[in-house]
Amino acid sequence: MHVCYRPNNPNGAEAKTKHPWRIEDGIVTGGLVKRVSPAMIHTYFAYLTTEYPRGATDHGMLLLQLHGEDTGQPWAPVAARRMLARAGKRAGLGVVKPHAFRHSFTSAVLDATDGNALIARDAGGWASAAMVEDIYGHVDVHDPVFDAALRRVWGEG
Repeated sequence: MHVCYRPNNPNGAEAKTKHPWRIEDGIVTGGLVKRVSPAMIHTYFAYLTTEYPRGATDHGMLLLQLHGEDTGQPWAPVAARRMLARAGKRAGLGVVKPHAFRHSFTSAVLDATDGNALIARDAGGWASAAMVEDIYGHVDVHDPVFDAALRRVWGEG
């Protein structure tokens, strides 16, 4: 996936990163390139081929109103936040905030890599591995390695 900064989007959304990018022969080159899962690619393709209103837009935005008088208009960031909040309440999860996905993803990457902050930094787009460690650098108190280390320090093992 290419994350491309575009000023003056109709919905006011902006990517934080401003890596240079361009379109050549209908193909995006440059931007901030991020790996995505096959499931995300499948879902994106299904959305574009079955739900996205063809020919109804000229703005290139991805998340659009699909029904009603504003069909084809881009969602504002607040619309995504409100939709997630409503869905979270209906599912009994309380208010779900989009930023929580970033934190859940980073925690999952750290778990999958045995705490490798460099991989988590790159996978999650964090500014530094130190920031990942500052935010997520907590120990699993149930980890047998943690327990054994404390017992050695306490002279019990």
